[in-house]
Amino acid sequence: MSKEYVYLDDYALGEKMISPARTITEADIVNFAALTGDWHPLHTDVEYAAGTPFQGRIAHGMLTLSIGMALPFRLGPHSSYLPKSFIAFYGMEEVRFTAPTRIGDTIHCEVEVVGITHKGSEKGILTIRNQIKNQRGETVVSFVMKLFCGKKPQ
Repeated sequence: MSKEYVYLDDYALGEKMISPARTITEADIVNFAALTGDWHPLHTDVEYAAGTPFQGRIAHGMLTLSIGMALPFRLGPHSSYLPKSFIAFYGMEEVRFTAPTRIGDTIHCEVEVVGITHKGSEKGILTIRNQIKNQRGETVVSFVMKLFCGKKPQ
């Protein structure tokens, strides 16, 4: 996706884009734990986490999801998947956490338009499949997001 998206009508099924990347830091994990109250030792205790199947601390799944789903906004207003006629976040489905994200991993989000549903003459739903991947190309989180958007005035 490199064109400007103003209305639902500006999208086509199968369109894809790749976001900029961002490295997950220890500060991200500590700040997320403080913000949410989720101090699970898998994320915050080096000794505990070393004894788990992950053999070390990992980022919260919701932290990875939150950072990853916002990365496409870093493309700017003319190439983000969010149209200017955006009305509301409509929902999220099929969320899967498929691999751990570790301190120092660099993630990006790959987006594909998989659905365009018209809801009357003025509004509709944009459905996009998202895959948050690490620097090795491994999918760490996948989900389908629905955005309520305006259509071109008639």
